[in-house]
Amino acid sequence: MSSKDLAIIGSTTYITVAGVAKIPAKVDTGADSSSIWASNIHITPDHQLEFCLFGPKSPLYTGETITTDEFKVQRVRSSTGEVTVRYRVSLPTVIAGKRIRANFTLYDRSSNNFPVLIGRKTLKNRFLVDVSLTEVQRPPKMDNFDIKSELKSNPQAFHAKYMEP
Repeated sequence: MSSKDLAIIGSTTYITVAGVAKIPAKVDTGADSSSIWASNIHITPDHQLEFCLFGPKSPLYTGETITTDEFKVQRVRSSTGEVTVRYRVSLPTVIAGKRIRANFTLYDRSSNNFPVLIGRKTLKNRFLVDVSLTEVQRPPKMDNFDIKSELKSNPQAFHAKYMEP
């Protein structure tokens, strides 16, 4: 397949997963696998995996339970080096109008800016990423002026306040 045949997506895009549309996703070519925010994850007595996409505080949350006996587990190393064990499932997905089955690890992404992270394995041989394109508005950058001036005025007090447990 030539690069002319690949769909071009930006560093952020809207996708559809398991029938839930307009999900903001971050495209991360540094991440190996894709991840989706899931909650209420558990194994049933008959050894099936049950989970809900997103969490109750998300506007995308429907409360619908997904049940599958086709799942795997894998170790995932975060960008900070932390290793976690996660369930991995295959879900019907639409990215840039292209229908695919994408593998996602299930994880609580409630503290992340994006409920979905799309990694290299999902992108490979399907999409080209143009980082100058963004479909989803990113949250505003945090203003650090106040903490910078606090550090400058009293470094020891700053360290005691923010850096010590």
